[in-house]
Amino acid sequence: MSDVALRVRSERQRWAQPGGRHDRIIALANRGLPVSIGVLFAFLVMAPLTMGGDASFVLDKNRVEVAKERMKLREARYRGTDTKGQPFELDAGSAVQKSSAEPIVRIADMAAAIRLSDGPATLTAPTGRYDMDSEQVNVDGPIKVRGPNNYTLDTDNAVVDLKSRRLRSTGAATGTVRQGTFRGDTMRADLEARTVTLDGNARLRFTPRK
Repeated sequence: MSDVALRVRSERQRWAQPGGRHDRIIALANRGLPVSIGVLFAFLVMAPLTMGGDASFVLDKNRVEVAKERMKLREARYRGTDTKGQPFELDAGSAVQKSSAEPIVRIADMAAAIRLSDGPATLTAPTGRYDMDSEQVNVDGPIKVRGPNNYTLDTDNAVVDLKSRRLRSTGAATGTVRQGTFRGDTMRADLEARTVTLDGNARLRFTPRK
């Protein structure tokens, strides 16, 4: 074997011998690489939180669920004032607004409170559609009105204008006022003035005052 080959072989033997330079490099790598990987992972996790710029990402629209409702609330409350400055409140067990461009809020378990000249009155209905622009409520189904002095009004499929305190319905209506009871196929009512206009099969029963 030539002198060059012997010299190369001896250098490889010294490199590979136990406790040599090779073993020290391997031991250092065993300790340093896991630590370096952990530091790099922590940096990648924390970088989006500490950087001031915007972060962008891409979502696959075929795999991401699209919300069908803009906003859904439970136990919602809406407040406003009528044309005379008197307050009203509209409470809902749940409320759904499909789009910010649509001012219609679909409500369930509706309970509206209005203040009349002689006391508070309430309007309750299972469901309704509240227009926040016009402050009107469309009720598809039964609605009950209860006011001072045993004033009652029960009807179906009604539109309630909370600003003017007026109600009109396309369903049959029954109720009581101070003078007696009434019923009719359809009706229009001024809740503040206690006036009711009946259309179709109107029936009135007056109770004489004592």
